[in-house]
Amino acid sequence: MYLRPSDSARSLELPTQRKRDLVEHFEANGDELQSWREFNAAYHEDDLKFMRFLVPPGKRVLELGCGRGDLLAALEPSYGVGIDFGAKTIAKANELHPHLYFVLGDVEDPATLASIEGPFDYIVIADTIGMFEDIDATLRLVHQLCAPSTRIIISYYSHLWEPVLKAAEALKLRATQPTINYIATADFLNLMDLADFEVISQEQRQLLPRHWLGLGPFINRFIAPLPGIRKLCLRTYLVGRPVRQFPDRKFSASILIPCRNERGNIENAIRRMPRFGTSQEILFVEGNSSDGTFAECERVRDAYKDSWDIKVLKQDGKGKGDAVRKGFAAATGDVLLILDADLTMPPEALPKFHAVIETGKAEFVNGTRLIYPMEDEAMRPLNFIANRIFAYLFSYLVNTRLTDTLCGTKVLLRKDYEVLARERSYFGNFDPFGDFDLIFGAAKQNLKIIETPIHYKARTFGETQISRFRDGWLLLKMVWFAYRKLKAI
Repeated sequence: MYLRPSDSARSLELPTQRKRDLVEHFEANGDELQSWREFNAAYHEDDLKFMRFLVPPGKRVLELGCGRGDLLAALEPSYGVGIDFGAKTIAKANELHPHLYFVLGDVEDPATLASIEGPFDYIVIADTIGMFEDIDATLRLVHQLCAPSTRIIISYYSHLWEPVLKAAEALKLRATQPTINYIATADFLNLMDLADFEVISQEQRQLLPRHWLGLGPFINRFIAPLPGIRKLCLRTYLVGRPVRQFPDRKFSASILIPCRNERGNIENAIRRMPRFGTSQEILFVEGNSSDGTFAECERVRDAYKDSWDIKVLKQDGKGKGDAVRKGFAAATGDVLLILDADLTMPPEALPKFHAVIETGKAEFVNGTRLIYPMEDEAMRPLNFIANRIFAYLFSYLVNTRLTDTLCGTKVLLRKDYEVLARERSYFGNFDPFGDFDLIFGAAKQNLKIIETPIHYKARTFGETQISRFRDGWLLLKMVWFAYRKLKAI
């Protein structure tokens, strides 16, 4: 039931005086509030830019408390629905954005949400959650409009800024606001947990919400996101997903094995491969070796053709990243898994990675070699120290604790990888390793990332393809690249 302008002129019966006061305030001051938005343009531009980063165009988007629909329209949804309890506000939204759908209703009313056609890719609650009277109950109602892949985005003012915002109102630097609940982030996390939503990422923005001859945008882009400093920012953004478990879900698997000069490990990879998933395919992607690895891959494929579905591909370009992209493009399984051909990550551990995806515990699984003790000489001391440093940096960049970003084993659903590949232009072809293209893409998609520990083994054949100093310099450049793409937005 979507209300067009002719229908939305009627008023809405609201259950509490507080809500009636809120409607009266926004209906009476709508034009003035729009003027204040123009006065504080730098603040609103930064907020809108980050919301567009969180919500890619072309998605199905629902906004709870949409006002005049400007944010919803700016997100460029393929199907956009906004709900608001102000009749004049909804009429104005329909006038300004006739290509979107607007509903006159109370977002805390089950009947209002029941009238909406879901599910949605994104559900946005921007600066209105402090007006809810029962936050966790309302969030529970939202589940009926969610698919497992739905992301809920909540943006709000930091409670630390309440005195500053009140002072800005007194000094006529900000529109007078109705009384709302300034809620601490820790309380929001608890409320989302009560409502069976899991927070995937948390970001803070805007240290100086004014332009000030370009100083404000510079500080907000490069200084405000830094560790420690970001806790002082005005804006907080939470991204969550509905908690769903699928104990009986079954997926097929595609195991990608990039290999270059690994001839002695090819047959062992098949011999040691466990059976898991509804079906399996194994894809060797060979990187122009000098030791006959490609011929060995073909020999193993033919020798095991009666018991394994094996494909052999040859790289067109160079590097593991190129091999991963070629192999995943050819894969047909529901779950995509990477197994390095050096077999330092035991193939026998792959089923537990697959199970994490299959049961819905996460949507992207990264292996970590740094939890359990590793065999002697499995990792050189300098590599170990560098791994720890880069793990800290990349954990900050993707808002997820990662202990070993360079572990080659990474697992995700093929449907999520296909979205990542379509939206790869945001980052470009920047990653010769193949690890960070996936990690950053997963973070940009707001996928739930989790680490799974492995027992890391020493090599039994061949030599490492990694150069500590050359590749270390590449990793430092990648940190700066990721900072600009994921933080300094």
